[in-house]
Amino acid sequence: MTDPSSTPISKIAVAGGSGTVGRHVVDVARAAGFDAIVLSRSSGVDLTTGVGLQAALDGVDVVIDVTSVQTQSAERSRAFFSAVTTRLHRAEQGSGVGHHVALGIVGSTDAPFGYYAGKAEQESLVEGGTVPWTILRATQFHEFAQQMYRQIAVGPISLVPRMFSQPVAAREVAERLVELAQAGPAGRVPDLAGPERLRMRDMVRSYAAAVGGRGAVVEVPLPGGFGRALRDGTILAGDDADHGVQSYAEWVAAIRR
Repeated sequence: MTDPSSTPISKIAVAGGSGTVGRHVVDVARAAGFDAIVLSRSSGVDLTTGVGLQAALDGVDVVIDVTSVQTQSAERSRAFFSAVTTRLHRAEQGSGVGHHVALGIVGSTDAPFGYYAGKAEQESLVEGGTVPWTILRATQFHEFAQQMYRQIAVGPISLVPRMFSQPVAAREVAERLVELAQAGPAGRVPDLAGPERLRMRDMVRSYAAAVGGRGAVVEVPLPGGFGRALRDGTILAGDDADHGVQSYAEWVAAIRR
């Protein structure tokens, strides 16, 4: 059998290629000279049902899966990632795709609650599948604070969970994913985190100031196991993780310009 890592690749399919990190993956792959296609409903592919997927993978060498779903329900998250991963694997086998690269999230298997439950399920399916694979876990993107701002509000007050984060640039995650796609199946690779550990309250306040937001930002402790994981460092990368370069302050400064 030919070693997949020794076979040059030319065509990459990006599942979730229209999302926060997916757009960067497509840009980076195309800039590197690859034929990068987007797997999303806007391109005629439904990843949860499989409609249009088999045809879209014709001639594809590597699939990079950066799909996501907006939910804090463990049941919905597991259902989404189970459906997407199962459909992708089935179509990859039918088209002879030799490498499946998945973007995981740091802490998903240690705190399999809410959204993280689906990410843990995704990893389990990828590892148990027949398509050679690579999994890169990353911490939250800089944009996470943007998503948190005003998501839960009481009048002018924005409520954010009491937690620590190691925000990493979505572009740097995309660059690593494309590098991994070229390198061939590698299993679990070192996690990728941002260069610093920050309190979410402070991140959201910085973002709010950059966009001219008003009102206080107040942190509240979330109950249960997930809330505890947010506070005690479970979702932070370990000492063996790789680290990105762009700081959160640099990302915020770019918003101000």
